[in-house]
Amino acid sequence: MTAKAKKQFQAPKGTFDILPEDQKYWEKVRKVIKHVAIGYGFERIDTPAIESSDLYALSAGETTDVVEKQMYTFKSRGGDPLTLRPEGTISVMRSFLEHGMQQLPQPVKLYYMAPMFRYEQPQAGRYRQHHQAGFEVLGDQDPIYDAQVIYVCLLAGEELGLKNLSVEINSIGCSKCRPAYRSQLLRYYRSRTAKLCKDCKRRMKKNPLRLLDCKEEKCQQMHVNAPNLIDHLCQECHDHFKLVLEYLDETSIPYVLNSHLVRGFDYYTKTVFEVFLEDEHVEGGSEKSHQRSKLALGGGGRYDNLAKALGGKDVPAVGGSLGMERIIGVMKKQDVKVPTLFKPEVFLIQLGALSKKKSLRLFEDLRKAGIVVAESFGKDSIKAQLRSADRLGVKISLILGQKEAIDGVVLLREMDSGVQESVELEKIIKVVKDRLKK
Repeated sequence: MTAKAKKQFQAPKGTFDILPEDQKYWEKVRKVIKHVAIGYGFERIDTPAIESSDLYALSAGETTDVVEKQMYTFKSRGGDPLTLRPEGTISVMRSFLEHGMQQLPQPVKLYYMAPMFRYEQPQAGRYRQHHQAGFEVLGDQDPIYDAQVIYVCLLAGEELGLKNLSVEINSIGCSKCRPAYRSQLLRYYRSRTAKLCKDCKRRMKKNPLRLLDCKEEKCQQMHVNAPNLIDHLCQECHDHFKLVLEYLDETSIPYVLNSHLVRGFDYYTKTVFEVFLEDEHVEGGSEKSHQRSKLALGGGGRYDNLAKALGGKDVPAVGGSLGMERIIGVMKKQDVKVPTLFKPEVFLIQLGALSKKKSLRLFEDLRKAGIVVAESFGKDSIKAQLRSADRLGVKISLILGQKEAIDGVVLLREMDSGVQESVELEKIIKVVKDRLKK
């Protein structure tokens, strides 16, 4: 009999490991998102990674790509239909209603950073398990919060060092002004039905506005001459959108009106937006013609009717989110400098059984004193440990041998000069701190 070959396990398709060398980027993104969020009065919220499947079907829209094709849905052992969270806004609103946050001073401003799950074909910056950072303002209909959410999303990217960011913005109106636009949109597409993709033919019957969100190239070509919803806004939506743009003008945010922009969920009303990175690249041979490509980093909008779809009373709300993987990809491409998470200043070298035991305590004393220290306790050779210290670029090495351990002293070695001196163990913390200051 031949031995059964061992299976080589890999991360599931569309997922990835965040390795130590990439953690500095993730830590930087988390730190900046938190800094910006707290600075603008957003408080952290964390919702479960699983929710009731009905929660998304009721609020996101049954004809959306997420509900139709991308949700990871399963039944619990008790038979409850559950879904891995595909986006953050719906969970935040569910939590807002469940915990009676309507009774708090309004608006309630919340932010999150969390993994999301969508079954789709993996591609650069888009994964089946991905991470979003989101900002949500619940309980106020003032258009200034639309502008603030857009500004905060853009500000987070700028403070991360990203260049060439821009915003596309539109208003998709409300239940008062959409019916007339819907009729005109249907008239436009009826004569072009044969050219539509299979999904869009179905969307024409259930939700014609979703025709403008199709990613198929042949359908996108038809968007260009489609009627503009912005020309059919009711007075309330018109005035709301006008104020949003005026607020954005005050912040000097670079934005572009895109009259065919819609979002991928049915709960959006009035303002919708997307954040893009405009990237110049060179094409062609000797002539080298310059063109610009766009990469979507995030987006959002107003969702005043979402609470009612979930069984509550109307709650005016607006929010936006950013894709963390895409942001990190851009940071790497634009060579954004990110500090190393572990940058030791001191290396602790030990020789012999007694000194190794005492080194554990000395290491902790150094750490408590705020000194970043490294070690190679598993190595017994002083040469091997000094090589490790050199490789890490530390300023000082502390050498604790058998004799030093018995005498209660430590050898302090300055790595640049190679000069060594003996320091009493109880004074070593102060001496090291003084040397590092110099």
